[in-house]
Amino acid sequence: MLPHTFLAAAPGFIQFFVQGGFFMYVLLILSVFSLAVILQRARFIKMDSALPPGVIDALSSFKGGATDNLQKRLQAEPSPLSRVLMSVLQHRDWPRNEILDAVQTRARHEISRLESGLVFLEITTGISPLLGLLGTLSGLVSIFGNIGAHGDPQIVANGISEALNCTIVGLGVAVPNLVAYNYFTRRVEVVSIELESLTTDLMAKLSIGR
Repeated sequence: MLPHTFLAAAPGFIQFFVQGGFFMYVLLILSVFSLAVILQRARFIKMDSALPPGVIDALSSFKGGATDNLQKRLQAEPSPLSRVLMSVLQHRDWPRNEILDAVQTRARHEISRLESGLVFLEITTGISPLLGLLGTLSGLVSIFGNIGAHGDPQIVANGISEALNCTIVGLGVAVPNLVAYNYFTRRVEVVSIELESLTTDLMAKLSIGR
């Protein structure tokens, strides 16, 4: 525990966290990792990155027949969509059912990559309020255990206020994580639907061109 002289001289926000005890440090670590995951996923799960407009335009202009130009565009703009469509082109001579199996496997792999890290946000959303509650209860146990030695109601009230800091931080960590998790999950769902639609479109054009 840090000396009381340090706490007295420290800025208010430092006192707020330090007085929360062990569980406050755990919550701070979770918040740092959560922020890193959110920033990384925000960069990776971009609609323009997962579904490049150039690839969509190339697919729209493709009418069947030779696929050289389309393949060049797919190779020039690597993305989940490009890799799934490339899988269709690589297996275009297979029976339709086998093409579907190969493409679905590729698509599941791409969706899994997009969802990477979201489970951490989901878990953090669930455990952060519980850790905050544990920190608060731990602080309250300590306060009421020493209530005989410190009978001053003001001291007890201040101790309870400090113990509640953990609950506040726990909720403060959980709420942004919940918002980010739902937002990214919805983005992945949209990408999944678009992948299926565009893949079906390409398969239809290839079958016409045979």
